Amino acid sequence: MLHKSKRSLIGIMLFMCSFLTLSAQIPVNGFYPEKNTLTVAPSFAYKSFDQFYRGSTLSEGNPAGLGEISSSIISIYGQYAILDWLSSTVTLPYIQIESEDGVLDPVQQVDQVDGVQDLGIFVKARVYEKKFQNTSKVTIGGATGVTFPVGDYEGAGVLSLGNQATTVNGSAIVQYTLPIHIFTEVQLGYSLRNSGNFDIPNAILYSAKVGFYNKFLYLHAKLDIQNSMSGLDIGSPEFGAAGGAAILPETEVDYTNLTFDFYVPVYKHSLGVSASYGTTLDGRNYSKESGFAFGLVYTAR
Repeated sequence: MLHKSKRSLIGIMLFMCSFLTLSAQIPVNGFYPEKNTLTVAPSFAYKSFDQFYRGSTLSEGNPAGLGEISSSIISIYGQYAILDWLSSTVTLPYIQIESEDGVLDPVQQVDQVDGVQDLGIFVKARVYEKKFQNTSKVTIGGATGVTFPVGDYEGAGVLSLGNQATTVNGSAIVQYTLPIHIFTEVQLGYSLRNSGNFDIPNAILYSAKVGFYNKFLYLHAKLDIQNSMSGLDIGSPEFGAAGGAAILPETEVDYTNLTFDFYVPVYKHSLGVSASYGTTLDGRNYSKESGFAFGLVYTAR
């Protein structure tokens, strides 16, 4: 029964993929599906903000006075298990961003932008697993991947879909599971960004998760942290001299996001529904946003 319940939860990465589409976190986790298992998960997410961290100071509004900004995101997530210890993941979001007050973006001169953002391709491998006499288990794995723009969107401006950068990510994943199906998971990663138009800072990525699962449900709480290695502060003299809103991709973007995720299988361990809520706890040159996501998860063997 444990084996089946784990198999039915293969699509749990849908949650973070939905809410954090615009951030750099790697859409993998510490669970490893059986060989030849395919998971497809479409989802919808909505998030908004009317406060912004200018540098590290929280202020009302946003850098360009656009009022409340909202984002609607339709995502496709796919995962295929090449082997029991090796899997591949593909992600692709379609995003709509708009100023709720109808104020024009100072760079793009529009109050709404929509389109396909970046295609993500990732590979994850389990490199070590140890089971203990009390049936608890520790698993160590690693993941690497690349995201790159596939939509013809503008990388600058407040209402940009992304920064038009090719990003190479890598992470180490450690998961510890107790016999009562409570687990903890930690990831440490690094993100290399390259753009022909901007000098985008690289970043260190952290995440910590605690969760529970059985054959009826899966849930977890997760902290995601990004620490950029360099960059400008919005509102500083250097930022203004470099071009202001037109140079937003070169700012130092740090954040701490908290997300709660929930998944329930509804039909023969092959079809399930997901829900998620997330909010920003702290940031630097980052929006203080909150949002929710819903999705379907289909798993086939």
